[in-house]
Amino acid sequence: MCIGVAPPKLNNYPHPIIAREGWPFLAAAIIASLFVTLLYGWLPALPLWIITLFVLQFFRDPARSVPQAPNAVLSPADGRIVAVERTTDPYLQRDALKISVFMNVFNVHSNRSPVDGTVKEVWYHPGKFFNADLAKASLENERNAVWLQTRNGADVTSVQVAGLIARRILCYVVPNDELSRGQRYGFIRFGSRVDVYLPRTAQPKVSLGDKVRATETILAELV
Repeated sequence: MCIGVAPPKLNNYPHPIIAREGWPFLAAAIIASLFVTLLYGWLPALPLWIITLFVLQFFRDPARSVPQAPNAVLSPADGRIVAVERTTDPYLQRDALKISVFMNVFNVHSNRSPVDGTVKEVWYHPGKFFNADLAKASLENERNAVWLQTRNGADVTSVQVAGLIARRILCYVVPNDELSRGQRYGFIRFGSRVDVYLPRTAQPKVSLGDKVRATETILAELV
């Protein structure tokens, strides 16, 4: 399920170091852990405290430094590069360079804008929940695509893709919103990928298997 309603403020930083999306889960985990601890002691409650620690690390959302290279396309997610290929952008129907980032459950799942730009359109597509590491996930899984246009007229499509475990894509932008590079615009629970479609002339700066960090890693340069 995707939510496409913009929050009151699409600001960058500061924001909570634990993502707001995780507050209900973290509160529930802490309450359950404390309840079992008080009734039965630490040992029976240990599995619940382990779950609480997992929830805490999953929803962490640390601040990141933002590269200022004018033509840089930044990674919208933490994870591992699983695709760098010339293909067709299925949303804008153009030849494109596609770079995909796979997020496992131990990565930060906050999604950030890869470029400075205007949101031209947002598309949500229901779908399946294949392992997000697979190529077919890009077109068959549940997904939400955001079309960004830079001030220089370059089109960038950033696509949040649900995974095997992920069951909710959160997207907080609507057409005509302005995003700055590194600005938080969405979240995916729990394990997924983000596909970025760039102009075919863009020069990739990452390779298959590379580990990347949202905002801090430059995926490509627009030329």
